[in-house]
Amino acid sequence: MESARPFQDRWIVQFEGIVDRSQAERMRGIELEAEAVDIPGKLWVHELVGATVFDVGGTELGSVRAVEANPASDLLVLESGGLIPLRFVTESDTAAGTLVVDIPDGLLDP
Repeated sequence: MESARPFQDRWIVQFEGIVDRSQAERMRGIELEAEAVDIPGKLWVHELVGATVFDVGGTELGSVRAVEANPASDLLVLESGGLIPLRFVTESDTAAGTLVVDIPDGLLDP
């Protein structure tokens, strides 16, 4: 890859050796893979799904079933159906598969 930049809700990427649109069109549908990027403090969806969530007091809140895109803050979707904005995550341990969240009282109340 030579360069990449965000554009609207997508990325514009230039690959080495692909110099015009017709060459790029021939790449359509090709699945790309890359080494994982390790950026301290960043949370990655593939590391969040399946993680066990605890509140700051140590109470288990459930497991993450999915991460849902949301303009204000992406949401952790718990197995119970509860939604927790990612901005409330205070700690993550990817090796242990755990997250700690500091959520407002009543956020997960029915």
